[in-house]
Amino acid sequence: MNDVVSLKARRDRALGAGAALFYETPLHIVRGEGAYLFDADGRRYVDMYNNVPCVGHANPKVAEAMARQQATLNTHSRYLHEGVIDFAERLAALHGPQIESVVFSCSGTEANEVALRMARFATGRRGIVCTNATYHGNSELVGALTHVGSRQPETAEIHAFPFPESYRPIEDGLSEQALCDAYLERLADAIARFEASRVGFAALIVCSIFANEGLPRVPAGFMARAAEMARSAGGLVIADEVQAGYCRTGRWWGYEVTGFTPDIVVTGKPMGNGLPLAATAASRALVETFRTKTRYFNTFASSPLQAAVGMAVLDEIEDKALGENAAAVGAPLKAALTQRKGVWEAIGDVRGEGLFIGVEMVKDDPARAPDAPLAVAMANRLKNKGFLTSNAGAFANVVKIRPPLVFSHGDGEAFLAAFDQAVDELQAERRHG
Repeated sequence: MNDVVSLKARRDRALGAGAALFYETPLHIVRGEGAYLFDADGRRYVDMYNNVPCVGHANPKVAEAMARQQATLNTHSRYLHEGVIDFAERLAALHGPQIESVVFSCSGTEANEVALRMARFATGRRGIVCTNATYHGNSELVGALTHVGSRQPETAEIHAFPFPESYRPIEDGLSEQALCDAYLERLADAIARFEASRVGFAALIVCSIFANEGLPRVPAGFMARAAEMARSAGGLVIADEVQAGYCRTGRWWGYEVTGFTPDIVVTGKPMGNGLPLAATAASRALVETFRTKTRYFNTFASSPLQAAVGMAVLDEIEDKALGENAAAVGAPLKAALTQRKGVWEAIGDVRGEGLFIGVEMVKDDPARAPDAPLAVAMANRLKNKGFLTSNAGAFANVVKIRPPLVFSHGDGEAFLAAFDQAVDELQAERRHG
C-alpha cells in the first residue's frame, strides 16, 4: 500500500495531478500475459477491460514481429516498402468493395480527425452529425463531438441526435418500428438544420455499436435507414470501429452487427496490440481527394514497424479463430449475466455482443434511475477479487466488460463467481447501511 501511495505521489509530480487512474486504490501493474495482468506483489488479475492487447498481453508472435522489424528497418513513409503495402491491402480486403485504400496514423483520435476532414473535402460541406453521448477522441476537432447537447453545446458545424436505445426510449409505449422512426426523425432534424443554416451536411459519424453510449439495444433497422438518410442528404457515413472492430463482437466489424455499410471506416486500439497504430479506410477516390487537399504526413505512421506488427495481429486473430472465440465465450457469459438480472434488482439491463458486454446498474425505484455510484462500487469490488472492469455509458452506470479476445470459458466462469460474491456483499451492505 505504501508503495502505491508513494508511486502515486511521484506520478502526480511527473505527469501533473489529474491524470486519470482506475479504482479507489490504484493498481501498480508490472507484467501481462494473455488475458492476465500482474501487480508488483505478483497477484494475478483477469483483464476484462483492455481491448488494446486484443490477441493477449505480451503476445509472443506480435513481440517477435516487433523486435525483428525494429532490428531490420523502421523509417518514415517516404520510401517504398512492400510490407506497408501488403498490410494496407489486407486491411482493406476485410471490408466490402467500397473500401479500397488506407490512411495510417497512430491513434483513434488521429484516424477520426482524418475521417472528418476526408468527408468535408469530399462533400464541400462542413456539418457533422453525431449522437448526444458519444466519444471519438481528444483533439480539438474530434473532442468537440463528445456528449454534444449534454456536456457541451452544439455548434454551427456539429449537431447531435439522441442515441437510439430501447431501455430508456425517447418516447414510451412505442412499438420497435415506431421507436426507430422517432429516432430517425431526430436524426433528420439534425441534418435539416445544417441545410437551413447553409453550413451543409458532410457526414454522420457513429461508433457502430454505440459503445460509449452504453451498448444500447438499437431498434431494428435503425442504422441501415440512418445510413440511407445520410447519403440521400449528400453526406457520408463514418463507422468508428476503434472499439467495435477487430472481432470484438464476434464479427470482424461492428457495422456487420448493426447492419449498415459505411463509406469510411476508422480503426485503432487493437490493431497493434499495444503498438500505436490506427487507420482510416475508404474508397480510393475519397482517400486521394484527402491526400490532394492535405498532403497528409505522419512521422510514425505507414511505417515498416506498424505494418509488421499489424500483420502479426491479423495472423493471430485468424490463426487462433479469435472472432469465433469471442462469439463462443461471450454468448454464455452474457446469458448468465442476463439470468442474474432477474435475481438482483439493481441490474437493470444486460447488453452487448461477443466479448463486449455492459451491465446497467439502476436504483431501486420505479423510474429505474441510473446508479453510477453502484457501478463504480461494483468495479472496485470486482478489482479486489481479481477482475478488472470499469464503469461507462451515457450515465456512467454501466459495468463495462471488454476483455482481450483470448479470454476463455474458464475465465468467464471465474468472473461469474466473483460477480455473485460482489453482489452478495453489496446487497448485505445496502441492507445494513
